[in-house]
Amino acid sequence: MLKVGLLAGEASGDNLGAGLMQALSSQAAARATPLELSFLGVGGPQMQALGLDSLASIDALSVNGFREPILRLPQLYRLLRTLVQNFTSAKIDVFVGIDFNVFNFLLEAALKKRGIPTVHYVSPSVYAWRSGRTRRVDKSAQLLLCLYPFEPDFYQGLSVRAEFIGHPLADEIDPQAGSEAARLVARQGLGLAPEKTVLAVLPGSRNSEVALMIEPFLQAAALFARAQPAVEVVIPCLTSQIRDRVTQALSRYPDVPVTLYVGNARQALVASNIALVKSGTSTLEAMLLHRAMVVSYRLGTLTYQLARRVVRTPYVALPNILAGRQLVPELIQADATPEALAAALTHQMQKIRQDTAYLEPFLELHHKLRQGADTQAASAVLRLVEAPQIC
Repeated sequence: MLKVGLLAGEASGDNLGAGLMQALSSQAAARATPLELSFLGVGGPQMQALGLDSLASIDALSVNGFREPILRLPQLYRLLRTLVQNFTSAKIDVFVGIDFNVFNFLLEAALKKRGIPTVHYVSPSVYAWRSGRTRRVDKSAQLLLCLYPFEPDFYQGLSVRAEFIGHPLADEIDPQAGSEAARLVARQGLGLAPEKTVLAVLPGSRNSEVALMIEPFLQAAALFARAQPAVEVVIPCLTSQIRDRVTQALSRYPDVPVTLYVGNARQALVASNIALVKSGTSTLEAMLLHRAMVVSYRLGTLTYQLARRVVRTPYVALPNILAGRQLVPELIQADATPEALAAALTHQMQKIRQDTAYLEPFLELHHKLRQGADTQAASAVLRLVEAPQIC
């Protein structure tokens, strides 16, 4: 019996954890002598459906902003101590902390001191800011599973073994998922005209992000629609609260033809010709669907002044970071005026109409990230269990 401890503190981690659990179970069952597995720890509904023996609710780890974690510090510390005791008494063979960096680093470090092999799944964004966190990872984990090919280089010279496994989203999204046939099906589902130019507007998944981005994005969409023939705009809203905020903002732009829906961004991206996207994971999803995009981001003035002093990467859009050059335009803070955003959208539309090869680098990056991440992660974890001394 191989006992695997896991902790995912949020929905994205639950998704990663479920994929890892499935791959571990498949590889264990496929062995010449099948290996029986058990999973215990903290995860969401996907991990629990795959047999995770839950030690605490994932909701106990849900904290937002800066103030709430401080107020809940005693509760979180008690939970940390309880989990260390539970994992130790259960004599787990390996622990995998899935993202959720601060809490998992503390948990991994405590278990590592007790001789339990430790894995951290998803490297912090050390390429962008606070590169010193590599040492924190080194103290906490023996094995680091990296989603991007450039990340292991940041851990050269440290004892942690950093392995590039690919990105699960690149495995999930088929290279043909953004085909013309798929575009027509997505438009039909959203009630969009098949012959029109569709602009997907993605202002963010958090209320605070939408509050900063929606006005300039809608203004840019209005200007873009005036400059282009037959434009329709589609805006996915992750929650009904965000939909209500966007609806309120739209009342000031009655001439912009907008379709709103509550759900994730993928259908809007598939339906689109081009997207206006807040910097973040959505830029990766747009790239994997081979959609032209303009990327933007705004922060509060003070937050931006602080951020610009610590951010190391010259780019914020994941396609640009992956390529090491500017594949898509980025307009940040004061540069993200509605006029500049609209002009960038117009320029991008001209490019994709004039150059059929313009988006080929997206496909190349897609294949580079499409490595069978779940399988690679499971294989790496099992290698660690069998030979922890090589880390």
